[in-house]
Amino acid sequence: MTATTTAIKPEPRIGLALGGGGPLGGIYEIGALRALDEALDGLDFNNIDVYVGVNAGSFVAANLANQMTTAQLCRIFVRNEAEVHPFHPEVFYRPAFRELGSRLLAVPGLVTTAVRRFVNNPYDQSLLEALTILAQAAPAGLFDNEGLHEYLQRAFTMLGRTNDFRQLKRSLYIVAADVESTEAVCFGAPGFDHVPISKAIQASTSSPGIYVPVTIDGRYYVDGTLRKGLHASVAFEDGADLVFAVNPQVPIDASSAVRAGTMGPGELTRSGMPNLLSQMFRTMVYSRMQSGIAQYTRDYPDKDILLFEPTRDDAKLFFSNVFSFQSRRMVCEHAYQMTRRDLLNRADELEPKLAKYGIRLRRDRLEDEQRTISTSLYGEMLPLYVAKGRKKRAQKGKLATGFDNVSELFSKAL
Repeated sequence: MTATTTAIKPEPRIGLALGGGGPLGGIYEIGALRALDEALDGLDFNNIDVYVGVNAGSFVAANLANQMTTAQLCRIFVRNEAEVHPFHPEVFYRPAFRELGSRLLAVPGLVTTAVRRFVNNPYDQSLLEALTILAQAAPAGLFDNEGLHEYLQRAFTMLGRTNDFRQLKRSLYIVAADVESTEAVCFGAPGFDHVPISKAIQASTSSPGIYVPVTIDGRYYVDGTLRKGLHASVAFEDGADLVFAVNPQVPIDASSAVRAGTMGPGELTRSGMPNLLSQMFRTMVYSRMQSGIAQYTRDYPDKDILLFEPTRDDAKLFFSNVFSFQSRRMVCEHAYQMTRRDLLNRADELEPKLAKYGIRLRRDRLEDEQRTISTSLYGEMLPLYVAKGRKKRAQKGKLATGFDNVSELFSKAL
């Protein structure tokens, strides 16, 4: 009798790729991920094999890799239930005083250079043309996101978390673009894993023109979406077989939005330069991302990518103010419900794909029309804590749950 050996098939590896979109994009991703977390049995978003983030996605991915759950992200950054995690404009939009000051100090020298050039060769260019050198006095960015780095540095060195890529249990890659070489750099990869996670996120979120480039090891880095809207290929190259991708950065289709009733005719054009620039940037990134998704199919034919993103006819997300508590809740809830609806609409297509990886789609939860982020965060926990409370001796002035009040009960649920 001859012994035979059976090849052991390795466990499939799962990846998560999160795109950009600034603070608003980060809130959208939190809502979408909460919906995915609830609906997908067999998938732990704190135990994914490889995380890849760019811009706002780097912030969310790093928190997940650092064992912050989707429920905690919702409570902290959307519902403002923990002041230790501030979500205020000064964290993201602190004026770059040093940059602005150095540029102003350069103005006299630039004027002198322009006048000297004109005087030495008046026929080469006019004085006005010579003075165009003053464009060099324009700052490289209006804001300094050092405040974000400082906050993350504190957050990732407390409560058992880490600010060191090498100490994480799973792979985390944060993508930024090198200003001078224009190449994408994956912080967390060998040779770049010594950089603090907080510093890598600061670099990845430094949108050109808005933020000053971030200096790391003598190189200058900015927002990694300049290269790609999503960097799912990084997860595939790390061995991921299935990648869940969330892309918040979708340009609005104004005509469709008007027909859907989410904006008025001409509202986008009248809304001012920031929104017009945002539309142009989103269009550029989105076009490249669509090409990238098609390329993944050709380059990784035996692998799967599942993409989730907003619809293009919904202007609610486009015009929202992320620093308004009400807007933040609306965006997160909207992302949550849109993702649930997308999962349900694609259920027949998704279920066989997910089954290959031991993941089951919870249709019962998706079909629950009364479900919201609030009910998902607290509704399922309430019976558990009530049952525990009933085992305790009733105390005067306390609820039957054994807690002083509902707020205390919910805080225990954290």
